[in-house]
Amino acid sequence: MATVAFIGLGTMGFPMAGHLACEGHQVCVYNRSPAKAELWCEEFAGDSAATPRQAAQGAELVMICVGNDPALRAVVLGEEGVLAGMAAGSILIDHTTASADIARELAVLAAEREVGFLDAPVSGGQAGAEAGLLTIMVGGEPVFFERAAPVLESYAKQVQRMGPVGSGQLTKMVNQICVAGVLQGLAEGLHFARCAGLDEAAAMAVISHGAAQSWQLEHRHQSMSQGQFDFGFAVDWMRKDLGLLLQEAQRNGAQLPLARLVDQFYAEVQGMGGGRWDTSSLIARLNRGA
Repeated sequence: MATVAFIGLGTMGFPMAGHLACEGHQVCVYNRSPAKAELWCEEFAGDSAATPRQAAQGAELVMICVGNDPALRAVVLGEEGVLAGMAAGSILIDHTTASADIARELAVLAAEREVGFLDAPVSGGQAGAEAGLLTIMVGGEPVFFERAAPVLESYAKQVQRMGPVGSGQLTKMVNQICVAGVLQGLAEGLHFARCAGLDEAAAMAVISHGAAQSWQLEHRHQSMSQGQFDFGFAVDWMRKDLGLLLQEAQRNGAQLPLARLVDQFYAEVQGMGGGRWDTSSLIARLNRGA
């Protein structure tokens, strides 16, 4: 069992930290909103701290799951950041979907304090976090990965090292490229079925047994048909992720015409007031006139 700090108790972090506590790890949490930390402590009988630094003191592993690069810097750096409280030999694990650049930056700063670093973004959404069935893509040194992996398995079905620091974030970008394309295809298929007068549910049921089968089809087609977009990963966050990967593509020369197009479609959804709708809401822009 490990002594762990978990920073960020949002939609994903709250259940992830909970799985750690349920596995028997000693967990101290920090959240920007103290009320959320208090609620977590009531549910999982753990401890909370007033600052990230205090949460990190004495922890062998410090996990972070916040919103973006600026939020990550806010909880890692400075006099009250986790690095200020971490001991030599401990490991900082970042579950935030962030840039590969900040992963490399933080790895250098951590090394100066003799602290290990892993960038470890996750995939599986809220449902995966609650069920403890996330996929974790990890970048960092093998020695740090081998120490951290057994603990990460508390909330994951798969934990895979992808290469040096930054590789986890780059792999998450691959994930988001694929998710965006699948969701757009599913939205267009449902929209076409509606316009053609087909039974949408029956059409999805039959094609789900063929080459069109996907997690998104299985779990989202019904809510998409009903225009329900009040759960799952928000459009605002997907546009943040797409922005990161499109910026990375400019540097590495990758051609991403579909990802760029879907990003524009999500911008239209935001313009419809759907920034907090989940990512399956791509169908809403197609069905406006249907």
